[in-house]
Amino acid sequence: MSSATAAEIDAVILNFSPTSLTVLNMVLAVVMFSIALELKPSDFKRLVQSPKPVLVGLFSQFVLLPALTFCLVLLTRPQPSIALGLILVAACPGGNISNFITHRAGGNAALSVSLTAFSTVAAIFLTPANIAFWGSLYAPTRQILRDTAIDPMSVAVTVGLMLVLPLCLGMALNATRPDITARLRRPLQYLSMAIFIAFVVLALAANWSLFLQYATAVAALVFVHNGLSLAGGYSAATLAGLSAFDRRAITIETGIQNSGLGLILIFGFFDGLGGMAVVAAFWGMWHILSGMALAGLMARRPAPRLAA
Repeated sequence: MSSATAAEIDAVILNFSPTSLTVLNMVLAVVMFSIALELKPSDFKRLVQSPKPVLVGLFSQFVLLPALTFCLVLLTRPQPSIALGLILVAACPGGNISNFITHRAGGNAALSVSLTAFSTVAAIFLTPANIAFWGSLYAPTRQILRDTAIDPMSVAVTVGLMLVLPLCLGMALNATRPDITARLRRPLQYLSMAIFIAFVVLALAANWSLFLQYATAVAALVFVHNGLSLAGGYSAATLAGLSAFDRRAITIETGIQNSGLGLILIFGFFDGLGGMAVVAAFWGMWHILSGMALAGLMARRPAPRLAA
């Protein structure tokens, strides 16, 4: 990218008002609440008794993916704001749509939901820690972190209120009033996902000319980054000796990132820095397309539901 283009992309101010940010917060909270309606304390007890798939998934999500992202940054040396955008997306927990995509792929949807829950809780600490750690290792992104003076505790509070609180409320309702959650579960999941997708489409439409102008600067990187995340999840699960049923869940959970959370962090803590925002926005569109395409391919060959 030329220096002129680099300066331009960081000067971009997306049409994303404080009201839009509040709406996105609410939408993601509703999505997390709907996911929590699938969970019961007994689900966690089973995972404690057989924790290997969850541990492999969390390792793939919070250790392997950020490390692969850093290697990609070192190899390609993108504009600092774009590099930090990739690092931030990799530091986010699994995306909410991963559960739906895992189900479509014939993978272990229960494992996917549990990984989303665990990674969401872990994100309170690991998301700001990964941003600070990997971002500080690369000199250009280290300078951005210094200039913005990001407070890890503020990031932790944002993640906790937006994701963990609705997760806990949903689980509490499911434990105390399963009759209500049985009626709410499926309609609320489809409704919240439809609202989320509609929000992304409207946000893209409001910034379409800017998106077309600068997307080419990040498109190839996002394609490679997403491919690395899917391949990393698959490789980690394969090397750990997990079944194909679990492997599909971990592959998709690693490759579908919560880019909505990424946008909230970018606008909340980085003043909507252009390169970061374009990366997260492009991720938000592309990972749904790549995930659904991969799910279609996987679904052609049903995976046995037996432990490895």
